[in-house]
Amino acid sequence: MALMLTGLSRESAKFQARSAFSGVGFTTGEAESIVNHPVRRRIVMILMLAGNVGVATVVATIMISFLDLRRSEGVPYSLVVLLIGLTALWIAAASRWVERRLNKVIAWALRRFARLDVRDYVALLNLQEGYAVTEMKIEASDWLANNTLVELNLPQEGILVLGIDRIDPDVYIGAPRARTEVLPGDNLVMYGRIDRLEELTRRRKGRRGDAAHREAINEHYETLAEQESQASGQRQEK
Repeated sequence: MALMLTGLSRESAKFQARSAFSGVGFTTGEAESIVNHPVRRRIVMILMLAGNVGVATVVATIMISFLDLRRSEGVPYSLVVLLIGLTALWIAAASRWVERRLNKVIAWALRRFARLDVRDYVALLNLQEGYAVTEMKIEASDWLANNTLVELNLPQEGILVLGIDRIDPDVYIGAPRARTEVLPGDNLVMYGRIDRLEELTRRRKGRRGDAAHREAINEHYETLAEQESQASGQRQEK
């Protein structure tokens, strides 16, 4: 959760945290982003130390439990405590109620001690409510290729282009302008509904692609009308 609050996605944060805690240490681009980030590096260091201490504690507890088992006929007290503790930790780790409150505590700690303005981007962008931030590699046959953003008119579909990672030349265009052209080889960072983003990645040039664009605009307008109707109904109830 601490890594997620520094900007990593939930899946990336979970993978890197487990990697650090278990001492596996996969070498990936995400790992480099952690090493180059002072706060993430500090979090991972704590996880590595906690993992080593935790493994030693578990091994010692199991050894003592087996020794007690050999000395007594009943179930040893330390083994029962270990099982109860693991069960309690499992329940706490799977609890959304605990996660929401720990997020607030961790966010406060990061702001207080790291002097970093962190955000829970999953909650901020509603990424658990059918929305996503994704990356799309542009091919020459894609509907998006060789068009400017104003010509594509993606916001009318409910899709926002957050940035363009351009390979030739190697440059990142953040918050691109309407006249920015999408070229083959570009990596587009986009935000929108998951089903709409998935359809866009499959869309190709031609009449079918143009028809899919018009259909997506109509669906987005219908979705906006439903959302506005729900918001109006909730205001009237209040």
